[in-house]
Amino acid sequence: MTDLDAVTAWVTGYRKAWESNERDDIAALFAEDASYFPEPFATPWVGREKIVEEWLKIKDDPGTTTFAWHPVTVTPDLAIIEGTTRYPDKIYSNLWFLQLDNSGRARQFTEWWMEQK
Repeated sequence: MTDLDAVTAWVTGYRKAWESNERDDIAALFAEDASYFPEPFATPWVGREKIVEEWLKIKDDPGTTTFAWHPVTVTPDLAIIEGTTRYPDKIYSNLWFLQLDNSGRARQFTEWWMEQK
């Protein structure tokens, strides 16, 4: 079930995991059989353990990003989130598609990211 409170809690947890790169923080975000699409048409990472492994291969160093976001739409089945990620030398626009289960974990997560020129 997706609602604004659940989405806000999930994004807060995502930022915590993004900053900590702790396995437990990352795993807490995803259902056991979740699918994570790191790019819209990429092969998804399937399963919580696979997601954690892949995440840690491309992790950012703590304190190197800021992230601002707002919901574009939230329905019981899907949240669409727009964000901006700032690195010291680059800025990215983000569009996330998020489906949560009843426990607030992602069943499916897709991120689109585009570098701002």
